[in-house]
Amino acid sequence: MIDLLSYIPQKRKHTSSGWVSFNAPCCPHNGESQDKRLRGGIKQQEDDWSYHCFNCGFTASFIAGRSVTYKAKKLLEWLGVDPTDIERLNLESLKRKSLLDLTTERNTIKQKHIEFDEVEIPAGVERIDENNKEHFRYTEYLKSRGMVFGYPFLVDKKRGPRDRIVVPYTYKHRIVGHTSRFLDSRTPKFINSQQPGYVFGYDLQKSDWTTAIVVEGIFDALSISGLASMHETISKDQAQLLKQLQRRIIVVPDQDRAGLSMIDAAVEHKFEVSIPEWPEDVKDVNDAVVRFGVAETLKQIHNSAEHNKIKIEMAKKKLMRSIG
Repeated sequence: MIDLLSYIPQKRKHTSSGWVSFNAPCCPHNGESQDKRLRGGIKQQEDDWSYHCFNCGFTASFIAGRSVTYKAKKLLEWLGVDPTDIERLNLESLKRKSLLDLTTERNTIKQKHIEFDEVEIPAGVERIDENNKEHFRYTEYLKSRGMVFGYPFLVDKKRGPRDRIVVPYTYKHRIVGHTSRFLDSRTPKFINSQQPGYVFGYDLQKSDWTTAIVVEGIFDALSISGLASMHETISKDQAQLLKQLQRRIIVVPDQDRAGLSMIDAAVEHKFEVSIPEWPEDVKDVNDAVVRFGVAETLKQIHNSAEHNKIKIEMAKKKLMRSIG
């Protein structure tokens, strides 16, 4: 934060009530002559401050946790504060707001004990091995999706009627479900065994992370160590599970009609929404990772994140126009 008193001229007067009087810098900018009678007054309490000019009537104030207002910005400029420092102040203040909001949310969320039944993985499967020639088709598919092999992807030991990759679901490091991703062109492409309220990727989240990114599909989630609802929306129980992570939640919808429902769900649950302006053929996070890489994709997601409902609605309408 900025120590405003360090920018005030040395010619000043302190009052018993905490105000500091000095020659007001605002008067020439408001149609008055330069103040020479210490008519400007400022009172600072920790990082908050208020300013009043008893000559031209200009007022301004700053409260940590809120944006720097137009008047506060002008006063800082007139006092000689560097524009870069003003922008830094604004960002630090908004960051403090996010932390305050998060702390409040942490204190108000009623912790609900959430558990899922442990289940068996499908019989006759084994972990994919990059060095196993019989797994070549599966490893090539995963590489084409930008996957790394730290996650325990599984395949059938004996070829079944349809080639598939099995992705186990874990919660607190126990198997609680799985999905089968078939590699041929027939439908369905996926068959899920998902318990109500479960969110994929919960175990991938680190305790010191401050942000969690929620997407629709498991490969999208695995691309960025995020979470997946595995539906076109986020249920109430899933939202409860996500909130118990006690961190910032950013929802990134697929850029198709299904993504519109995800946006509505994110707004309903008071999550942030990010709709990066990707090329037309980039429809989801996994597409973006394959095209741009993980670091650039995450940068685009964070830069596009929005919590303001009006701005989210505007972005949603723009997405609707782009998908026709």
